[in-house]
Parts: sequence; structure tokens; C-alpha cells
Amino acid sequence: MKPINLSIIAVPAAAMTLVKTALFAGALLAFAPAVVLGQPIEKKGTTPYVTHFIFRPLMSIDIAGLGTATTLEAVGTTQNMKGEKMLDKMSAHCAALNVASGDKKYIDGACVLADGDGDKIFSTFDTRDLDKSQPKMDCGTHIITGGTGKYKGITGSEPFACITMPALAGPGGYFAMDIPHNTTWEIK
Repeated sequence: MKPINLSIIAVPAAAMTLVKTALFAGALLAFAPAVVLGQPIEKKGTTPYVTHFIFRPLMSIDIAGLGTATTLEAVGTTQNMKGEKMLDKMSAHCAALNVASGDKKYIDGACVLADGDGDKIFSTFDTRDLDKSQPKMDCGTHIITGGTGKYKGITGSEPFACITMPALAGPGGYFAMDIPHNTTWEIK
């Protein structure tokens, strides 16, 4: 039997483009699965990360003789301090209540972190809840309460510090903080 010379068969340009695209996609899957399919998330670990926040005061109530309560919205992005994927380059959106009454000052709130795939991690936080075993994380603790997508079933604890940044230009009372976290988490 004589071999067929494929170079003389007329193939429509669109079909040839489709074949080339399929071959290229196959090569990507074979040689770079982590890039094409994403790296898997570990099921548990300890992750240091920083959220670079901008805080916006929404409303403030002054009560004579008692103090002030201010609602805040905070937005920012995260940066994993070990260069790992977990808790890196996520968008952060939080709502908080800042209470100042005499010598009592605290902030309580809730946050959502979202990654590039749209998967989310939910947490609450309290600046009165300090983890004494981590004295450098002296500003409060986030409690991870759940998540969606690849983070479904996540729980954990995130002691954090508060680093005040230089004053922001412009009106509105906006202010910036870097919030380093030392997160211990598990996905069940």
C-alpha cells in the first residue's frame, strides 16, 4: 500500500485554522497545565498576607456625653507575603462600625474577599479580640466564616495588625491602612 501525500489535499483555510488552534490548545494542556487550568488550592495552611485598604466614612452619629459611632466602607487588594496563590491579588470589600466612647475605641465589621475567578471568602472581625500568642498582630482578629467555589467550607482565624498610612489628598475623610494578617485556615 502506498502512503498518501497529504500536502496535495485541499483543506479549507477555516478548517486548517481550527486544526492549528486545537493542536495549540492541546500543547498548552500538555506542557503548562498549571497555567491553563490553575493551581489547586491547598486544603489547609498558614498564610501571611497584607490588605491595602482605603476607608470611606459613610455616616457618623455623635451622642453627647457618650461618644461617636461611624459606619465605614473599606475596599482594597490583598498581597500574599510568601508569593503564594492563597489570599493573593484578591479584592476586599468590608463594612464596619467604628465606636469611640471615652477610652473605649473599637471597630467591628464583616468582609468579603473575591479572587479573579469570582470565588469568595467571608469573614467577620473585632478589634477587641486579640490573639495573645501573636503579640505583633495587635489590632484584632478576623474569623473566616465560609466561602464559595474553591473556598466552600473554609474556616479559620486571622489575627491582624493595623499600619496607618499617610493622609490621603482630597475631601471626604478617607484614610488608608495596611492590614497585615497571619491566617490559619482549613477547607473541609
